[in-house]
Amino acid sequence: MKSKNIEFQSVVRPNIWNLQPYSSARSEKLDYLEKQVVLLDANENPFGEYNRYCDPYQSKVKQILSKVKQIPQQNIFLSNGSDEVIDLAFRIFCQPLVDKAVVLRPSYGMYKVYGDIHQTPIVEVNLEQDFSLSDRVVQEVLQVQDAKLLFICQVNNPTGNLLDTDLIQKLIQEFQGIVILDQAYIDFAQKPFLQDSFLCCNNVIVLQTLSKAWAGAALRIGMAFMDQELVEIFNKVKSPYNISQVNQEKAIEVLQNSNFVKQTTQWIIDQREFLSQELALLPLVKKVYPSDANFLLVVFLDATKVYNALLDKGILVRDRQGVKPGALRISVGTPLENKLVIQCLKNL
Repeated sequence: MKSKNIEFQSVVRPNIWNLQPYSSARSEKLDYLEKQVVLLDANENPFGEYNRYCDPYQSKVKQILSKVKQIPQQNIFLSNGSDEVIDLAFRIFCQPLVDKAVVLRPSYGMYKVYGDIHQTPIVEVNLEQDFSLSDRVVQEVLQVQDAKLLFICQVNNPTGNLLDTDLIQKLIQEFQGIVILDQAYIDFAQKPFLQDSFLCCNNVIVLQTLSKAWAGAALRIGMAFMDQELVEIFNKVKSPYNISQVNQEKAIEVLQNSNFVKQTTQWIIDQREFLSQELALLPLVKKVYPSDANFLLVVFLDATKVYNALLDKGILVRDRQGVKPGALRISVGTPLENKLVIQCLKNL
C-alpha cells in the first residue's frame, strides 16, 4: 500500500485540537505503580482491595498486546468496548450538523446510532446486492462532500463476507478524512487483512476486540491501532479511567491464553462449515450466505415462523429481515447447540 499522511489539524474539530485535557491524579506519574509509595493524591479510601484508581493508559495490557499483535505499544489505544472508539471518533472529528460520516449499507448498526447521538449526518452507501464492495460503491463514497469519517466493517456484519481488499485500499488512499476499519471478526477469516495499514496511512484506525475470538465479551475491551499522534488525541478526550482495574487484570489473563483462542477459533470455523452445509439442505432455507465470521446470514421462506419456532424451543437467533427480506443471523454455537438448531429446523 502506498503511504499517505494527512494533517490531523485539518480533520480534528478545532475545540478538540485546542482542548486542555483533564490531568488525573495518576496520569503523569505512572512509575508509582512499581514502587511502594504513600498515595495521598487522589482522595481514595485507604482501605480495601480495589481502593486505588487504575492505570489510565493500561500499560501492562498494552505491553502484552503489543507482543501478541506485533504492533508497537505507542500505536495502541484501549477502550471500554470497541463502541467507545466509535463514540470518541464522532466527538473528535465531526462538528455536529456540519460534518458527515459515510457508512456502507448493510453494516454494523451502532455507526449510525452514534452518528445520530452526535448530530452527525450519516450518508449510507448501499453495497451491491451480493453485499460486495464495487467500483460503483467506491465512487459514491468518494463523492460525498464534507465527510470526516468512513466506516468499513471487514469482515462485514451482519452479512459475514469479506470486502474487496484492493477497493478498501483505494478508499483509504482517496478518502479525505479518517477511515475506521472495523475488524471485530477478522480472526475467523484467518487473515490479517490490512491490519498494519495505519503504519503507512495515518488516516486509518483499525478496530479489533477481545469480545469475539478471544471469548471476552463480558470484559468490554476494545483495541484500536492508529498513528501515535491520533492515540494522543484520543487519550485527551477519553474518560480518565475508562477501563477498570478488574477488567485490565482479566484482559491480561485472556491475552496470555493464545492457544485457547487458536483452538476454539478453528472449532468455530469447522462448526460454521457444518452449519452452512446442513442449513443449505433444508427445504425451508432459500440461501445461506458465505461467511468469514462466526455467524451465518440465512434467508428462509418464512423467517418469522422460523424465528418464533426456534424461540419456542429456547433458541434465540437475530432477526435481520430489515437487512434482507427473510433473513435471520445465526451465531455459531457449540457442536451440541448447532445440532439442536438443525434438528429443530428439520422438525418444522
